[in-house]
Amino acid sequence: MNPKVDEFLNGLDQWQEELSGLRELILDCQLVEEFKWMHPCYTYKGKNIVLIHGFKNYCALLFNKGALLQNVEQILIQQTRNTQAARQIRFTNLTQIEEQKAIIKQYILEAIEVEKLGLKVKTKMVSEYETPVELEQKFKENLEFKEAFKNLSPGRQKGYLLYFSKAKQSATRISRIEKSTERILGEFGLNDCTCGRSKRMPNCDGSHNK
Repeated sequence: MNPKVDEFLNGLDQWQEELSGLRELILDCQLVEEFKWMHPCYTYKGKNIVLIHGFKNYCALLFNKGALLQNVEQILIQQTRNTQAARQIRFTNLTQIEEQKAIIKQYILEAIEVEKLGLKVKTKMVSEYETPVELEQKFKENLEFKEAFKNLSPGRQKGYLLYFSKAKQSATRISRIEKSTERILGEFGLNDCTCGRSKRMPNCDGSHNK
């Protein structure tokens, strides 16, 4: 057991029993307990297998390569339509976890086998993502900005494309692009730290607010 996970669970106001139950079940599958992205994460030979986290209306067991699981019981959930590899099993109370212990363990063991086999989720290329017309217009108006965007890593480009495209109104998309311009010109991703104070580099942990 990782003491950081103990601290995390003891500090919860919601889902403490449920996440503790999932923790016990996962550890029974001989995975290594770590603490990543501010949540308990369980690994096999350094590779992320599952993560547990809580939301307002549910808590969940997140499989990093859930898209590769057979999902015989049809209980895996794609968190958003743009989520490619990860899948969740969601719970709203401890009883649900207790009743599905055997099934959950089967899914975890299958996820471990997927990792042992070295299987990878085929993800979409940047070129397969929709580029908002507002961003295309920005490229035409500012070639320096266009070049900076194209020089970003594929992951950072995807992050911006999804962020811009999620806005339903054109005015909102334009606003998001304008507010992100300096970050992109500085070669920073949407969630990258720009102040240098973050303890989760290169990701931002909100240290700039202090």
